Amino acid sequence: MTNEYRTDATFAQEMDQTDPLASYREKFSIPKTKEDKDCVYFCGNSLGLKPKAVNAALMQELDDWGNMAVEAHFRGKNPWRDYHEFVTKQMAHIVGAKQIEVVMMNSLSVNLHLMMVSFYRPTKDRYKILIEGNAFPSDRYAVESQIKFHGFDPLKSLVEISPREGERTLRTEDIESLIAEQGNEISLIMIGGVNYYTGQLFAMERITKAGHEKGCLVGFDLAHAAGNAALSLHDWDVDFACWCSYKYLNSGPGSLSGCFVHERHAHDSDLPRFAGWWGHDKETRFQMEPHFKPIPGAEGWQISNPPVLSLAAIKASLDIFEEAGMEMLHNKSVALTGYLEFLLDNLNSDDFTIMTPRAADERGCQISIVLAEGGKNVFEALQAGGVVCDWREPDCIRLAPTPLYNSFTDVYKFVQIFAAQIGQSEQLSEAG
Repeated sequence: MTNEYRTDATFAQEMDQTDPLASYREKFSIPKTKEDKDCVYFCGNSLGLKPKAVNAALMQELDDWGNMAVEAHFRGKNPWRDYHEFVTKQMAHIVGAKQIEVVMMNSLSVNLHLMMVSFYRPTKDRYKILIEGNAFPSDRYAVESQIKFHGFDPLKSLVEISPREGERTLRTEDIESLIAEQGNEISLIMIGGVNYYTGQLFAMERITKAGHEKGCLVGFDLAHAAGNAALSLHDWDVDFACWCSYKYLNSGPGSLSGCFVHERHAHDSDLPRFAGWWGHDKETRFQMEPHFKPIPGAEGWQISNPPVLSLAAIKASLDIFEEAGMEMLHNKSVALTGYLEFLLDNLNSDDFTIMTPRAADERGCQISIVLAEGGKNVFEALQAGGVVCDWREPDCIRLAPTPLYNSFTDVYKFVQIFAAQIGQSEQLSEAG
């Protein structure tokens, strides 16, 4: 890819013609406008588009259900008993993990609670949880409720780090400094890998290192990072992480969550956990033993057998990721997001600002913009103009040009529509 961008429409066409991932767009169902044209879909950070292969994947399992009923657990084309294992290798590649460290199960917030059962073990001296200010509400709710469950006061035990005055995003050195100062009292650090609002990608390796140096356990909510950012959870020495699969991983609304538990915890059967049948030793699971013996690794945190239809959709999407490769997707993501930033900058407008970090290694494929006034009206006009993005209160329009199915032409079209809404269409034309 390139960072030598131009503002003319021809540039976008040239980039699409030479894009090695351009053909992957055809593997997805693109929503249409009222004029039956492809919309500009920049909402993969909320719900990824449907892979066309999902239809056949679901039908296979529905047919096996109809033809074999319960026997499909063992004799189906993809035996249901082991179905969650079919996606482990691919999911491990995406998050930079070993297969023993990854499992697909439950929903994101449920998995965060299950991980905190094991990894938030407060004492009278070490009882705090550190999160980022303006974390996704569900994360804050989960953390606060865990603190209360253990009999501590969130006002004293919940530590939120916020940006410096006049800034929108956090500085890594400020996070490290806070950990150095309060680390002896911090039991758990749990931060979103990418902040849902600003689009900031946190320096997870540095945060993990800083936490471990002070004896803290470290976990991440990767809802906006998995399938988006380049991750190396094993090498970064992260204790645990959880993520949903319906955003960048395109598995369908409300689909299963992923969970990572570092290999060093794999055989620690003394870790407290909420146990269930599906996390029990596979060799003796069907002997219905009364005492729980966890499967080594992340699978040992399973409680129930997972829904096969959701797994079928996940597998259809992960097959595409495996074929495309995260390195190629990351490279295109950098180029697409850089191009969007470049065109927005060339509008030379004081009507809006970009709050997402400018450095490519401090963001994924999301750009968050704030309008000086009338932001909600502009958002609604974008929707009417064939753009699907999203609005986050109080003042943010989030844009996510996703490399698997978005094109450089999508980016150019969006900026044309956006420029018209803020009265800068002539400026874009002149720049071109």
